[in-house]
Amino acid sequence: MTTVSETPQKTMVISRRLRESIRLHLESIYPEKDSRALTRQVLEAYWGDGAVPRKRGRVAGNNMWSADNTYVITYGNSIIDGEHKPLSLLQDFVTENLKGVIKGVHILPYFPYTSDDGFAITDYRAVDSGLGGWEDIERIGREFRLMSDLVLNHCSSQSSWFNEFRMGHAPYKDFFFTASPEDDLSSVVRPRAHPLLRKVETADGEKHVWCTFSHDQVDFDFSNPEVLLEFLRIMRFHINHGVRTIRLDACAFIWKEVGTSCIHLPQTHEIIRLMRVLADYSEESIVLITETNVPNVENLSYFGNRNEAHMIYNFSLPPLIVHALMTGTSQFLNAWQMAMPPAQMGCAYFNFTASHDGIGLRPAESLLSDEAIGEMVETVKSFGGRVSMRQLSDGSMRPYEMNVSLFDALKGTVKGEDEHNIARFLCSQTIAMALEGIPAFYIHSLLATSNDYEGVEKSGHNRAINRHRWNYDALQEALADETTQHARVFNAMRELIGIRTRQPAFHPNATQFTLHLGEKLFGFWRQSVDRTQSIFAINNVTDETLEIPAMALNLIGGEQWIDLISGEAVGDAKINFAPYQCRWITNRA
Repeated sequence: MTTVSETPQKTMVISRRLRESIRLHLESIYPEKDSRALTRQVLEAYWGDGAVPRKRGRVAGNNMWSADNTYVITYGNSIIDGEHKPLSLLQDFVTENLKGVIKGVHILPYFPYTSDDGFAITDYRAVDSGLGGWEDIERIGREFRLMSDLVLNHCSSQSSWFNEFRMGHAPYKDFFFTASPEDDLSSVVRPRAHPLLRKVETADGEKHVWCTFSHDQVDFDFSNPEVLLEFLRIMRFHINHGVRTIRLDACAFIWKEVGTSCIHLPQTHEIIRLMRVLADYSEESIVLITETNVPNVENLSYFGNRNEAHMIYNFSLPPLIVHALMTGTSQFLNAWQMAMPPAQMGCAYFNFTASHDGIGLRPAESLLSDEAIGEMVETVKSFGGRVSMRQLSDGSMRPYEMNVSLFDALKGTVKGEDEHNIARFLCSQTIAMALEGIPAFYIHSLLATSNDYEGVEKSGHNRAINRHRWNYDALQEALADETTQHARVFNAMRELIGIRTRQPAFHPNATQFTLHLGEKLFGFWRQSVDRTQSIFAINNVTDETLEIPAMALNLIGGEQWIDLISGEAVGDAKINFAPYQCRWITNRA
């Protein structure tokens, strides 16, 4: 064991294994720097406030989570009333309605910001005063597992850090990535269509800063170790305020090198591996989740070799589910699921169907044809949705995401609107609940919120269509009226989630195999880690009434099989499915 002096009064004991692991990662990231000196700085940045590391790092295993792990995704001001702090209202809502049903709460960026609904941060150490304060964040963190965003790639162009950069003040004068308009940037992967570089005047002359997402979101330069160290300090600061799941926002873009794609570069993965080491040696149970809205194979790379993210967003799931339910065929959903590897031990998929962003289409590339994507896009537009574009290296434009509330996206099929909106929507959620991984529900999916056209008009941004702010009194009134779409969906979701969280076969790492039941059904088998429970999750993705013989499933003889959702016993006869009906057939009630 070795030591690092934190203060004259306190000495931090560091294992040689931890120190050496950090040093090796730093050597890969910064080969020209003194890795031993940097190691000391990393230790002081992350543990220098009085926290101490574990003697040994946690070993990746399936005991990190259980079947009852679920999250709700929400903005801090998704619920307002014009009188109380939005974070206080949020706490009241989740405590009164979701306590014991949902285990985790992901509050989207709650820091001061200038644009992109929180993702252009001006101060990473403050809570937006319009939402509340750290005491409100900590209160939610005491009752639920709290997920928070670490927006690594960029900050607001109006932040104090960027102002210091423009004035040439250390250390911020080297905090932001710059390039020349003469550089070859043709290989850079772009998620947006605006010009990549923004010209700014600084004390050192004219510079062109790199802006991956918008000109108000200026990218950091992680080739400067001071940037990494500052974010490690911020990680620790957030952990000290109750954050236990850290979402690494847009992390695929954090390392740039002119002449490359500037996405998924080796240094990016090394930085995440370094953060994983720090998380595994933390006394607190810290989970890292990467947000990488990219094609499926690229997304899977962020598990690393059980040494990067604990969880990754299952980004291909939303467009594939929407396509299956719009077209009535599980062909592409089945093909994708059969090719998906099980998550490695100590890793898990984060299964979501909707979020504050749109339904990303990049993760569907190579999984859906251009024609299939085009048909889905046109259908969403006919249901009142919008489409955001991205620019390719040749200057052409391609659909990047569909902006629509998921409830409205599923109000019909490619044939048009019909009467199956709620059944179709609940089918989408039931699929996500049963798949291998940890399910997460956007608050506006739980509440069956429709497209917010007023929000789009006020903000001028397509994504506002699915970022409605509910008046708390109006929300409570809507949920109290059992005839509204909001109450019908919310009550059904609470019941389904309650059933789901009691099943060992729905453990995030429980065995999963895809069933071959034809294109009108999407089915898979889950088995608990101890092999005592099997669940056949079968979902009708059509507006037709279907039936299958019970012998199509491997129902072990001598056991009682029931559908957990309907409560019906399943025998040797045929199994019927109403339009969009889902069944969880199990041998253990």
